Amino acid sequence: MIAILDYDAGNLKSVEKALAFLGEGSVITRERKEVKKAEKLILPGVGSFGFAMEQLKKYEIDKMLQEAAAEGKPLLGICLGLQLMFDGSEESEGIEGLHLFEGEIVRIPDCAGLKIPHIGWNSLELRNDGRLFEGIGKEPYVYFVHSYYLKAKEERIVTAFTEYGVTIHASVEWGNLFACQFHPEKSSGAGLKMLSNFAKIQGGNG
Repeated sequence: MIAILDYDAGNLKSVEKALAFLGEGSVITRERKEVKKAEKLILPGVGSFGFAMEQLKKYEIDKMLQEAAAEGKPLLGICLGLQLMFDGSEESEGIEGLHLFEGEIVRIPDCAGLKIPHIGWNSLELRNDGRLFEGIGKEPYVYFVHSYYLKAKEERIVTAFTEYGVTIHASVEWGNLFACQFHPEKSSGAGLKMLSNFAKIQGGNG
């Protein structure tokens, strides 16, 4: 069972629908007992960094995520969920993120001919043999909706890049932790394959 974490700031139903299409069981929840029981966790997210962190703390989901990460339980952050897994964001100065990865979230710079927020399909350049991308061809197209982007501290965790006026670290993974700035649940066949790959990942610290 995959727990989709509900903190009143997530794009929940589309993730649930995509998992159901794949035949994967899921539950939308913020209950500790359900989160503990789940084999894997997905942290979706839309909206502002600061509000989202407030909500995670309100429901103590931040603690649940830290515990799950320490236990080796597979965790996937999507869109704002990716950003929350890092140290902080320019969008909400002074508000700390979850510190599950090291890096900074910064605003996409203004660039002639490019609209912000970045909404639409972009191709990915894959690196570092990401497990989310197994069985997916080169340069898959995926769907983005964001105004801020990731600059990871270490490129060894970056499994996909894209270009939108600047080089965006579009997906990262390390150990049991995974995150993508784009929306796999809205990225057609390639995105469904990524979710299927995540569902097959085994947990544990070994």
